[in-house]
Amino acid sequence: MNVWVGKDSAVVPFTMFSVEHWVMVGLLLIGLLILYCTRHKPVTEKLKHWQKWGAISLIFFEAGYQLWLIQTEQWHVSHALPLELSNISVILVIILLWTGNRWLFGIVFFVGIGGAVQAIVTPVLSFGWPHFRFIHFFYTHILVIWVVFYFLWFRGYVLTFKSVVKAMIFLNVLLPVIYTINVVVEGNYWFVRQKPGGVSLLDFLGPHPWYILGMEITAFLLFTLLWLLFGNRKRTSG
Repeated sequence: MNVWVGKDSAVVPFTMFSVEHWVMVGLLLIGLLILYCTRHKPVTEKLKHWQKWGAISLIFFEAGYQLWLIQTEQWHVSHALPLELSNISVILVIILLWTGNRWLFGIVFFVGIGGAVQAIVTPVLSFGWPHFRFIHFFYTHILVIWVVFYFLWFRGYVLTFKSVVKAMIFLNVLLPVIYTINVVVEGNYWFVRQKPGGVSLLDFLGPHPWYILGMEITAFLLFTLLWLLFGNRKRTSG
């Protein structure tokens, strides 16, 4: 049982760029390829119905993660609140799947991909396959990316440069809130008080607190690149 839900990561340790890691990256890319190749198929009511099940599955996995933390006596306010960028992205994706809100889409696309891609490429993860935490981690991050491209390619939602601005405003409104919560609970949500342990992309952005500015610049450049690749440059609203 410990292999599946135990709290000792030494039983099933995660190794970056291991076979299991590359399998998850491959699964992400295969899913994106399928979405792109079938993007011209009509959106049916049945497909919209499956959106709700996608939202429910994310709720299930997020609730399961919280229960696992509680059952293994790892839950603490300093690190277990759903405040990480990946958690916020999942919440936004659940709302998007349930409501189909077009205004929200631009924020979800940039924030979701910005956090999920980094997490998948350089996971801050201790547990490997087949542990629940491994499955939860990759399922939620991969689904976030699949969902935003589903809305982009299947549903025909539009990305504009205004969406980039909205996403940056969203992050900067939340940043002081997250920092304040970190101070109160002695946490490190968004890694704004210190870098995560192990190798991560933050290692290339300088020491604290300068890497926070580096994260801002990186986010803006990444969002702009994503807009150039997937957005509608003929429109400025949306």
